[in-house]
Amino acid sequence: MLLAYIKKISHLSSGFHSLRLISFLLFALTFMAFLLSDLAIHSASPLYEFSLMAQGFLNPQTISFDTLLPALYATLAFAFQGVMVAAVLGFLLSLLFRYFYIRVFAAFIRSIHELFWALLFIQITGLTPLTGFLAILIPFTGIFAKVFSEILDEVDKKPELSLNPQIKTFSLFLYTRVALAWPQMKSYLLYRLECGIRSSAILGFVGLPTLGFELESYFKQGFYAEAATLLYVFFILIASLKYLVKIPMLPIYTLAAFIYLPPIADISWPLISDFFKHEIVPASLQEGNVPAFFNWLNMLWQTQIMDGLVNTLALSQLALALTGLISLLIFPFSSKLFAGKITRTVSQSSLIIMRSSPEYLLAFIGLLILGPSMLPAILALAIHNSAVIAHLLALQSQTLCFREDASKGINLYLFETLPRLYGSFLALLFYRWEVIVRETAILGMLGIPTLGFYIDSAFEEIRFDRAILLILVTAFLNILIDNIAVFLRKQMHFKQQPLSF
Repeated sequence: MLLAYIKKISHLSSGFHSLRLISFLLFALTFMAFLLSDLAIHSASPLYEFSLMAQGFLNPQTISFDTLLPALYATLAFAFQGVMVAAVLGFLLSLLFRYFYIRVFAAFIRSIHELFWALLFIQITGLTPLTGFLAILIPFTGIFAKVFSEILDEVDKKPELSLNPQIKTFSLFLYTRVALAWPQMKSYLLYRLECGIRSSAILGFVGLPTLGFELESYFKQGFYAEAATLLYVFFILIASLKYLVKIPMLPIYTLAAFIYLPPIADISWPLISDFFKHEIVPASLQEGNVPAFFNWLNMLWQTQIMDGLVNTLALSQLALALTGLISLLIFPFSSKLFAGKITRTVSQSSLIIMRSSPEYLLAFIGLLILGPSMLPAILALAIHNSAVIAHLLALQSQTLCFREDASKGINLYLFETLPRLYGSFLALLFYRWEVIVRETAILGMLGIPTLGFYIDSAFEEIRFDRAILLILVTAFLNILIDNIAVFLRKQMHFKQQPLSF
């Protein structure tokens, strides 16, 4: 059904009909996902737990600097190391992005979440700085390669064509295309650094000594006041990045990160060799028993893969729909068209907090309040991603021009603004689709039966062959969703992902 609709959309010449069909498809998929999802509240007293958490957040308690500072420094160190090295490697890969194998390689490494990379490297390098560095470096390299390639491809080619063709190719490229692309590349680098800090923080949930490790410990023990202090520190850190982090200072910060926490580990090469030659290879393949291997695949498909795929897709679809609904409802409060200065300030501050909160952390808190179901994960994904889209829609709405006799208030929103922004809104929603699916998979590590639940269980049971297969399934799913989203965005003439965060 999905492919049939996509094929039909691709043959339409009218943008209006395309948007209408895409919207209908989203509604139909959301209704199907609703029927397949567990949205019950399983907590015996969610209001009581919420009240305890609210009291803690209203009365934060000071915590020892011996606890706070090492976690904060480790979070920043992993982020600066991973993001900055990934930016360099990603730029180099972007220069070769026209080659099919480079595009496939970049798509593969970015489709696997940082937490999955961390779980994998823990088996090889242990809970060491090298694990945290690699967990961020690898997927971010793939992301930078794709985005930098898109930015370089879309800059104006006229300056490059107008120069003397005898100029060396590298100089021509550096002083024309790179120079024109630099403002967007710089903007995206700073945004990706913010993402790196969020990713670094949640690495603590798998045991690395970042803020996430301390947060998980405090929340599980019910020490909500202490957890609130850590969260406030984290939010202040994210909000102050634009003031503290300037491009000329990045090399200094990065060097300090490598000096403070060198990414090293005691590596046993025989153990690594055994891991790749035996641990991750199914026993049936090691024995050369092909029929037994397919029986093993069939067993995993029936007991884990199919269930994980259905739950991952259902949860992500509901999160996508709720993200769209919330973003349409809240973006007017951040726009000059509809809100005054005080309202905009409060709204924009709220959006910063919402999009600064890692989905994994929000889902973890939601599970403590609502119990183990898909509902906390859906809410967590919607809160984070709707803030991103609402921020961009508010910025775009302020560039619209209206007649002097245009409607005001709700009529201005419904009949003048929303119709003009709807195409961009859908394009932004599809841009976040692959991100939501990617995050949905890892939320299984909290006990929600997505693909991440089975991956985490396989690592706990030391079934590395099963874990690797499930990670590959997750990567394939993310690549598939990303390609569908790119195709749909192209139908709406929206090729490049937004960079103004």
